[in-house]
Amino acid sequence: MAKLSFLANLRKKEVLKLVGQSEEIKQSYIEKSASNIDSAKILLKNNKLEESVALSYYSMYHFVTALFSKAGIKSENHNATIQMLKEIFEIDNKEIANAKKERLDKQYYVNFKITKEEVAEAIKKAEIFNNFMNDFISKISNEKVKKAREKFNILTKA
Repeated sequence: MAKLSFLANLRKKEVLKLVGQSEEIKQSYIEKSASNIDSAKILLKNNKLEESVALSYYSMYHFVTALFSKAGIKSENHNATIQMLKEIFEIDNKEIANAKKERLDKQYYVNFKITKEEVAEAIKKAEIFNNFMNDFISKISNEKVKKAREKFNILTKA
């Protein structure tokens, strides 16, 4: 029940809402995702490991945002976005949830050790996730979008 009230509260504050579907915005987020993963690789090569981890996560997050744009769902909360990915679209959210945790750990804390190999693995996982998302978005039907919007209304109902 706490999950539902969390999402309902965010909708009440207009952090979550239904909007018009947008192919243009969807495409912009896909391009942003590609730029983030390219930048993560450049940062890795230049030993900027923390920054590379962050951009690996953001590349994944932008792909989820692209899906939401395709469905006409707007979310301005990362936790809600990751939760709704699973609950609305029935997509396993473990990889992006883990990437978000790693980003937070590396960006905000100093008592950690990270290796180039770990960052390379994070980038690889992000690329696999992004490829899956790209395929999912390209195949989603209008009927599935309609059902996603209906699930959104149920999940965020006050």
